[in-house]
Amino acid sequence: MRPIFIDMPSTESLRIVSLLPSATEILDCLGLTPFVVGRSHECDYPAEIASRPICTAARLNSERSSGEIDRDVLALLQAALGIYEVNIDVLRELKPTHIVTQAQCDVCAVTLGDVEQAIASLGGELNPQLISLQPNTLADVYADITRVATQFNVDPQPTLTGLKNRVEACQQRTQDLTPEQRPKVAAIEWIDPLMGGGNWLPELIEIAGGENILGKQGEHSPYITWDSLLAKDPDVVVIMPCGFDLERTRQEMLTDVKAHPQWQELRAVKENTLFICDGNAYFNRPGPRLIDSIEILTEMIHPQLFDRQYTQQDWQQLSLV
Repeated sequence: MRPIFIDMPSTESLRIVSLLPSATEILDCLGLTPFVVGRSHECDYPAEIASRPICTAARLNSERSSGEIDRDVLALLQAALGIYEVNIDVLRELKPTHIVTQAQCDVCAVTLGDVEQAIASLGGELNPQLISLQPNTLADVYADITRVATQFNVDPQPTLTGLKNRVEACQQRTQDLTPEQRPKVAAIEWIDPLMGGGNWLPELIEIAGGENILGKQGEHSPYITWDSLLAKDPDVVVIMPCGFDLERTRQEMLTDVKAHPQWQELRAVKENTLFICDGNAYFNRPGPRLIDSIEILTEMIHPQLFDRQYTQQDWQQLSLV
């Protein structure tokens, strides 16, 4: 996709560093990937972004179990340390004109404060324009796309129209469902300890024709207890751990089932409506692929209304029986 520039910039003068995977995807949907000169260590879409220098690193080992990662994150936060750090030397070499970062979650990516501190440590060598995103709802994602487009004098309307048309297509096919036809859906965003899906996830579930029962729209994902999950007894459970692909999620679940036999008590497990997803690619990233996430949800919870378009690498049914 080529960007529709309102005022054409000089390609030599525009050098963007994206420190957030969803920001990289927003830049891409606006046709700005050719101007991206650096990325975070987690930016992996589109595939061509892999050739860009990496500007961040994690202070924890992402290969550890979900329970161990949770404990490591809490320890870093209690020590007032960021989960991620910025490589100042790489920034100095790249000489970005713009840096896109976030102020939404201290656990999701390098923070705005970390970026500001990194730039300040360069002693005036760089003076990039900072663009900070803070999405909590689908409307916020649309606003972020508009904000980024406006910053680079790109027309956002073709992109927004395409995304909104896909959402409307899902809504049109689910709007006449009765309350009884809308299954109770539990989105699980972390396995050990359990966390329900917050922020934009409740909204995505409702658009897809489900009834969200964990987390609140626009609020951070909450920790939940096994007692509360068993009491709600969802019709559908969707597992989408933040930062995990589908195979990693499968392995975590198979391990956690041994530690928590309560999984076997859930109606969704008994009725084979437990699903695992590539949360890292879709549900966890507040960018244009949240629309893909809605479509994935519709395929899971209303297979009688929606033919499957997404692959076994995107989502699968997981039998624990």
